[in-house]
Amino acid sequence: MAISIKSPSDVEGMRVAGRLASEVLDMLMPHVVPGVTTDHLDKLAHHHIVNVQGAVPAPLNYAPPGYTPYPKSICTSINHQVCHGIPNDRPLKNGDIVNIDVTVIKDGWHGDTSRMFIVGTGSIAARRLIQITYEAMWKGIVKVRPGAHLGDIGNAIQTFAETNGFSIVREFCGHGIGARFHEEPQVLHYGRPGGLEELKTGMMFTIEPMINAGKREIRETGDGWTIVTRDRSLSAQWEHTVLVTDSGYEVMTLSAGSPPPPAFVSGA
Repeated sequence: MAISIKSPSDVEGMRVAGRLASEVLDMLMPHVVPGVTTDHLDKLAHHHIVNVQGAVPAPLNYAPPGYTPYPKSICTSINHQVCHGIPNDRPLKNGDIVNIDVTVIKDGWHGDTSRMFIVGTGSIAARRLIQITYEAMWKGIVKVRPGAHLGDIGNAIQTFAETNGFSIVREFCGHGIGARFHEEPQVLHYGRPGGLEELKTGMMFTIEPMINAGKREIRETGDGWTIVTRDRSLSAQWEHTVLVTDSGYEVMTLSAGSPPPPAFVSGA
């Protein structure tokens, strides 16, 4: 399947969907506290997406080939869970870390983003993993411009993460996005500079590195969705949707509550 090039009207639709997805995370932020369940967070998100935003939660009943339909409206991946964690009735504990992944569909366009949250007071090790993963995502984002290659993004993320003593999950990657949840290209979070597809104005895709405190190996749990680290080490992930512009990039999934970019971004 060819990589789609978004028109100006496509971009405007994606800009709205991206902002709405990020605003769901803004809304959830004060609720991520010790004692709350991820099922409650899911219900809050569902209500906000459907009744406040007039949008559709893309994960709900999403069923790619070989998968059972995903049963919730957001993904919540806790501690050693890498991605696709299913909200449940277990209360979050002080010190837990959780990735909340939100995708909304508004007027046919998908907005996809995720953030890490620390429940209460996190350990120094957990806070460092989260910070390095956030910076790694941005190391990839600042490589985006016409004429660059997908391999430049992956190499920047991999080099930064591994230099800091962490490992990159390789089985999952970023993806093109637009009228469909998952489009071409695949955006690997590792690789060689100059490798893979050349970036062109109008391409749009997610950058969403999954970075482990221990080894990179993962496994799937019995629910058919949740992915965990094989060695049970902590894992973190951040995600933005990014547009290739004439002069570089635009991050589509920003809102009032989005964490600011790292200091190095302004000098990139």
